[in-house]
Amino acid sequence: MTLPMVVPAQDLPAHVRIHEVGARDGLQNEKSVVPTEVKAEFVHRLATAGLRTIEATSFVHPKWVPQLADAEQLFPMLGDLKGVALPVLVPNERGLDRALALGAHRIAVFASATESFAKANLNRTVDESLAMFEPVVARAKADRAHVRGYLSMCFGDPWEGAVPVHQVVRVAKALIDMGCDELSLGDTIGVATPAHVQTLLAELNEEGVPTSAIGVHFHDTYGQALSNTLAALQHGVSTVDASAGGLGGCPYAKSATGNLATEDLVWMLQGLGIDTGVDLGLLTATSVWMAGQLGRPSPSRTVRALSHQES
Repeated sequence: MTLPMVVPAQDLPAHVRIHEVGARDGLQNEKSVVPTEVKAEFVHRLATAGLRTIEATSFVHPKWVPQLADAEQLFPMLGDLKGVALPVLVPNERGLDRALALGAHRIAVFASATESFAKANLNRTVDESLAMFEPVVARAKADRAHVRGYLSMCFGDPWEGAVPVHQVVRVAKALIDMGCDELSLGDTIGVATPAHVQTLLAELNEEGVPTSAIGVHFHDTYGQALSNTLAALQHGVSTVDASAGGLGGCPYAKSATGNLATEDLVWMLQGLGIDTGVDLGLLTATSVWMAGQLGRPSPSRTVRALSHQES
């Protein structure tokens, strides 16, 4: 019998688009610089496994994220990938210039729902950061680029604690109103719980943000990432961020541990009968390979279980 056994649940999306962040969010906090050739092979292997949205890199200043200083070298190495969206992160207009010059068609900006994280991550207030993003989004849209708006600290903040839902909704609505095509709601320090997720989604809907424009980005700090994802699916969300092998965190939030592992997500979705287009065996092999490049085992439970079965 092929496992997991498929037992569909009612009222869930038939298809989920996985927004793979392993190559960018997953690697950005690595202390040892990963060679550009290894990053390029990682992205190619992820594409071979069936992932069709793979966040490639970030055009931030190398001083802030040295791991991603090779964006200009890496992005052209991915030009042979057909049918694969390769979004890139841009912090400002200079970053947008660099991305557009290389032919990027999908960009992302990153905002904060809290003042403390906006100061730590962007050295600005929340409103100042939104003002900084307005010309970035406007120019990207004028260039016919797809724009994603990341929103961090949607469920809790390491400095401020609980974050009021209305505060998150205000910033999320501002990103949509300035022209973002989609939002990614970030549980940056992994403190969300299922009812909190559904409450925020319902409030966003009430303020005119459609579920179709919302993705979710959960960290597994307290082991809640999959349960929170299921809560989002039950609300109708069909875009889920995940990182191959569970790589990643955030260099500006020390309590942010690993992202939801793509393999763990795919295992759950396969069991629910939800299509992702991803070959779990190839994806697991990719994460085992990447773990070898990084010199440590993958934290993904599914990677460990499946790779153990094959050994």
